[in-house]
Amino acid sequence: MSKLVIIREYAQLTTEVVVPSLDVATVSQTAFDWLCELSAGFSRSGATLLQVEGRRSLKWDSYVGVLETPCGTRLEILPKHHEQDDCLIKSRQLLRKLIQSALQLKPREASVASLELFDKSLSEWVMGQFLAELDLLVKRGVRFDYQRLEEEQRFLRGQLNVVAQMRQPPGRQHHFQIRHDVFLPDRAENRLLKLALEQVAKSTKDAANWRLANELRAMLAEVPSSQQVSQDLRAWSRDRLMAHYQAIKPWCELILNQQMPIAVSGEWRGMSLLFPMEKLFECYVEGWLRKQLLPTAQLTSQASREYLCEHGKGRMFCLKPDLLIDYSKQRWILDTKWKRVDARKPEKNYDLSQSDFYQLFAYGHKYRNDTGAPKLVLIYPFWSGLTKALPAFDYGQGMSLWALPFDLENDRLLNADVAGIPLRNSCIDQVTEQVHATAIAR
Repeated sequence: MSKLVIIREYAQLTTEVVVPSLDVATVSQTAFDWLCELSAGFSRSGATLLQVEGRRSLKWDSYVGVLETPCGTRLEILPKHHEQDDCLIKSRQLLRKLIQSALQLKPREASVASLELFDKSLSEWVMGQFLAELDLLVKRGVRFDYQRLEEEQRFLRGQLNVVAQMRQPPGRQHHFQIRHDVFLPDRAENRLLKLALEQVAKSTKDAANWRLANELRAMLAEVPSSQQVSQDLRAWSRDRLMAHYQAIKPWCELILNQQMPIAVSGEWRGMSLLFPMEKLFECYVEGWLRKQLLPTAQLTSQASREYLCEHGKGRMFCLKPDLLIDYSKQRWILDTKWKRVDARKPEKNYDLSQSDFYQLFAYGHKYRNDTGAPKLVLIYPFWSGLTKALPAFDYGQGMSLWALPFDLENDRLLNADVAGIPLRNSCIDQVTEQVHATAIAR
């Protein structure tokens, strides 16, 4: 029997009996051993999934999502962001929002209110969204395609395979070797959807999802499941006649573990969707900036134009800032950091990381343009310890850095004006001046 364990980032997992909470939970010995093996695999690939503390305790790292063990334990790991009220519901809503933005998913919920009422685990939510999209697709019509069949029959149909017919042994001349086309739903897209549907029907614990999954299985009974997922994904058509299939493709990839920043590898293929929280936060801020920046501002993600040093005839150590903005001869370099900065602790340097400041210092020197040093910005999540921008940090030589909070609840970058970031709402005066300057130039 499966067991759902809900924790959040940096929680402790133990085999001892404890009072369960989002920060500490009990798992079975088999789940504990499997997690230790999984962590070793992550470590070999350069990632840290969790830390082993003794023989009976594990400390989770900054990965969020869903992880299912072979013994049936399903771990749901939520962001460690909310401090009060109902952290479970709010954390689930936040994680769904971040995943939708990172993978550019379009959920079927009609409004924010309906999203708030959907208080289910992340895995059930993903499966519910997939089923809703598949139900809509089936109602609109599943695409069929012609399949060439070669077979032996007692009658002529389609085209006679002359070469095969001439090779017929004596006494079988009355059997015809024929080729003909059959109009079937057996195509790459439908095979992938059938495979994802089979996985959902086996994994879901929600009554509504189970009922809908089995109804759809009956409707797609003649469609075989995909046997070669990667090959069928490459064959997924993007033509005009398949436009209504595009909305379900990300959800299908999500179910089949083909689009994960981190996917659990190995023989066990449970419901495992793991995301590094740092990457989710970065993707969400990037998506928000693309909508909020002025139309003439140019945003580049993961710019790789500069290197730290030259060596012989080549260059070494590529510098890749998260976000780079160019607007009206001014440049901004922004880096997102998923960590808590505390403005109430100036004596401890606000819990800032010295390595982050070295990193931005290198970016600032190497990404200078004709007008001088760029403006440097570190973006941290908003919380009670960071409600407004910290005082500017002066590097000297005209280069400064600002630490700004990003409010994930209300979708806004606080005090962006102190760094002069060209946003639509906070830069009305800049827009006016730009239009006026353009008019004078003409």
